[in-house]
Amino acid sequence: MKKVLLYGTLALAILALALYVTGQYFLGSIVKAGVNKFGPAITQTKVELQGAHISPLSGDGTLTGLAVGNPQGWSAANAFRLGKVHLNVEPASLMKAYVVINELTIEQPEFLYETKFVASNIGDLLKNIEQSVGSGRNEAKTKSGKPIKLVVRKLVLKDGRVTLGVSGAAAMTMPMPPIDMVDIGVAEGGVTPAQLAVAIMRNVLTSVVAASTQALTKVGGTSGAAALEGAKQIGDAIQGIFGGQKKKP
Repeated sequence: MKKVLLYGTLALAILALALYVTGQYFLGSIVKAGVNKFGPAITQTKVELQGAHISPLSGDGTLTGLAVGNPQGWSAANAFRLGKVHLNVEPASLMKAYVVINELTIEQPEFLYETKFVASNIGDLLKNIEQSVGSGRNEAKTKSGKPIKLVVRKLVLKDGRVTLGVSGAAAMTMPMPPIDMVDIGVAEGGVTPAQLAVAIMRNVLTSVVAASTQALTKVGGTSGAAALEGAKQIGDAIQGIFGGQKKKP
């Protein structure tokens, strides 16, 4: 009898472990496939996520190797690459149409900021995403056909770097001010992945411009002045874009 109970317990433990491992791989595969499928449609550029692991029990996860290419008309380099993305999702919402992300932390992102006249690669990337929001096409949906909505209660971007690619000047790399946002999509009852991207990119552009102002001023001349003015115009043009709120000090 004791042996039967022992074997039964071992079998249940092995089954539980197998389900956990399978579920973690399964969820990670869904996230990776979703990003690689809908990312290019949203940004109109190359998007690649190399890996994703999410625990179906705790909701903790890590995304690795997320790279987004430059929009058309700019260099062949990536507009940005994220080092690691840590997230905590409410487990009960993982397989539903309303996904609640408790915390999203982006570590060591690397941005390339290219400018010419009154335009920038980051600004054009944001315009592409805005067009995706306006069209409503290529939205991620559940199997039942409902659009997936997201809420991010806290988002932190830290230890970022910005490399400036200004015409006529050597490339310069500077630290990027951190970004701290809260309650993205809460007031709206959830946002689509494209709307979430707009909310984040609006703050990213502001942070990139802040990091770039000093360097662009040092460039001097027509190229530096035009690049700086272009950055300011792009920043002013997106002040009314829908998104989350920066965390108050």
